[in-house]
Amino acid sequence: MDRLLIKFPGQVVAPGAIGALPAPDRAGLRVYHADDRDETYALLPLPAGPDGLRAALRQRHPAATFVELAQTTDLAGEAAGQPAPWFYVVETDVRPEAAEDFDRWYEEEHLPGLAAVPGTVSARRYVARDGSPRHYACYELARRDAFGSPAWLAVRATGWSDRVRPNFINTRRTMFRLAPDAAQTPEPARQGRPI
Repeated sequence: MDRLLIKFPGQVVAPGAIGALPAPDRAGLRVYHADDRDETYALLPLPAGPDGLRAALRQRHPAATFVELAQTTDLAGEAAGQPAPWFYVVETDVRPEAAEDFDRWYEEEHLPGLAAVPGTVSARRYVARDGSPRHYACYELARRDAFGSPAWLAVRATGWSDRVRPNFINTRRTMFRLAPDAAQTPEPARQGRPI
């Protein structure tokens, strides 16, 4: 499912304070606060007319930025169906000459490997329709300690990972926590290849 990502840099924004969302969009809203700084990410299904929504939200949150994300992959994790209070996001661009290897690595090794780590609820990949960073890998986690566990680190420590990772540009890695006043349930993930 394609998404609209709303970034609130330097702000901790509660789900109820976002405002301007019609009822259908509010139903799919996920709000996360960065674990180590004041920053909020809100994800919602991409609305049919995102420009009107953006204009309304910009009035209330002038510093917010908006990223339309096209989903490429949606994998059920080892802990599929469990609540996911943690949300890890990797945002990056990649050197053009390494783009094909980067995509194959994510699809064939990295994303499936991290989805299989105990505590991973889902692993999804998106491509931003515009702007930079272009690539987003998003992991819903049932437990914070899934990230950095021996199984997680083993997936990161492959030869293919060592070859691909130096080609990342403008990379940002952030651990988020589900907003405390958000009564949200995990979405069902589909097992499969790119969609």
